[in-house]
Amino acid sequence: MTSKIAEKKGFTLIELMIVVAIIGILASIAIPNFLKFTSKAKQAEAKNNLSAIFTSKVSYFAERDSYGATFSAIGWSAEGTSRYEYFLASGETTGTVSGITMPSGVAVDTNSFTAGAAGNIDGETNIYDQWTINDRKVITNVVNDVVSD
Repeated sequence: MTSKIAEKKGFTLIELMIVVAIIGILASIAIPNFLKFTSKAKQAEAKNNLSAIFTSKVSYFAERDSYGATFSAIGWSAEGTSRYEYFLASGETTGTVSGITMPSGVAVDTNSFTAGAAGNIDGETNIYDQWTINDRKVITNVVNDVVSD
């Protein structure tokens, strides 16, 4: 009888460790980029809602020759769960997110307005993403929480 030496199949421990190291390197590159892109996607909420506030304010102005000072007056409200708090004036907020301060420059009078949004989109407790829009539809990112990390 001839004995056959059994062939061993499989991976060595070194090969497996190299694969795990490569996956770790790829994950360390991909995860921060993924988090940055998701934060940028969350910022779209603020831009879209501020554009809707602008449209409501301009419509109100067309009918009454002044900009409304409250959300109920202009007929706007945030829909769904909001990551941002929205501001029309010092006392007029949506009240959806607690602990967030109003962006600077938010004000309303009969001939102009600046509305604002502020939110915590990445979980940090000390930096809030802040946006404003004015009566000329200029949207400004006052504090960019995505690059402030």
